Amino acid sequence: MEETLTEFDYKSEYTQLNLGPTHPATHGIFQNILTMDGEIIIDAEQTVGYIHRAFEKIAEKRPYYQVTPLTDRLNYCSSPINNMGWHMTVEKLIGVQLPKRVEYMRVIIMELARIADHIVCNAVIGVDSGALTGFVYLFQEREKIYEIYEEICGARLTTNIGRIGGFERNFNDAAWEKIDKFLKEFPEVLKEFENLLVRNRIFMDRTIGAGPISVEEALSYSFTGPNLRAAGLDYDVRVMTPYSSYEDFEFAIPVGTNGDTYDRFMVRQQEMWESLSIIRQAIEKLDKISDKTTFHADVPEFYLPPKEDVYNTMEGLIWHFKIVMGETDIPKGEVYHAVEGANGELGFYLVSDGGRNPYRLHFRRPCFIYYQAYADMIRGNMLSDAILTLSSLNVIAGELDA
Repeated sequence: MEETLTEFDYKSEYTQLNLGPTHPATHGIFQNILTMDGEIIIDAEQTVGYIHRAFEKIAEKRPYYQVTPLTDRLNYCSSPINNMGWHMTVEKLIGVQLPKRVEYMRVIIMELARIADHIVCNAVIGVDSGALTGFVYLFQEREKIYEIYEEICGARLTTNIGRIGGFERNFNDAAWEKIDKFLKEFPEVLKEFENLLVRNRIFMDRTIGAGPISVEEALSYSFTGPNLRAAGLDYDVRVMTPYSSYEDFEFAIPVGTNGDTYDRFMVRQQEMWESLSIIRQAIEKLDKISDKTTFHADVPEFYLPPKEDVYNTMEGLIWHFKIVMGETDIPKGEVYHAVEGANGELGFYLVSDGGRNPYRLHFRRPCFIYYQAYADMIRGNMLSDAILTLSSLNVIAGELDA
């Protein structure tokens, strides 16, 4: 008599494996419950919200300038892009036009942040494929970027850099020197990193074909950024809807063909070279501007008066108090502004009812979108490929949960 397997017997052939919420390969606090047939992933179920901090709700009770530190804690690998994306959103609402010098200075910082973020992602892809050396090389360079941040704003990771209308202070000589030094030294290190991995047979065997996604599937999930470009579509917010004078710069948009881990790695590699080119162009443009002192637009509602005025005049004291206490009314309106974050389109949807705090604020977080596709991308792959796929998507838990 032929024996037939029941549904229960069939399922009992599989193993359930918890990847996360606390696991060194998740790069954050989030969980995947994997259904395994030996080493092959049959199904996956994601759980998010472990570090949800209700940023959007908190923002409704804060003055506009106090929302900036919340944006630091989204994708903390490239905080300055988050900060400046928020500042541009408010500037769009209140109708502020920034001087060219300030916009070029912002471009320099945002591209440094993009490089710092891609350093983390690509170095960790190397680590997760068994190559630790490149990680050590590149993280020394990320430290130099953090030192530049420190010269400009006094912070390194959660930068709170800039203000609505520009920067809190002009770049000092030490900052410019460190930027010039980075531009001279980093290309050699980046080239050495590429020599270690790009044509390395073991690395290629581990990453080519791991976690692929077609351009049609990527679009159906609303992918943007390097993960969409790796699938073959050259969508870049800096080109499609330019901001901060990006239309003044010439740069290529790297694209892949297969949308797998190797393509995502290569797109980020090429973007680092393009970011270096953009920074050099920005410095050349700044050299042609005769005014070397302007670092913000004319928005006194968001800039503290000089300390001597605060200590010696009643007007200065009152103005200082009004700004610190957030007593600046913003016009009614509804606005969406997006920037090309290191992980993709980082958007801010802001509704103002004319008060001193946002009436409603929503973040378009690229990592939240990528993680929804993760189960489909790893289904049918091996467990080791799932680790590499997660690394190459660069899912940052702070941005995932907000």
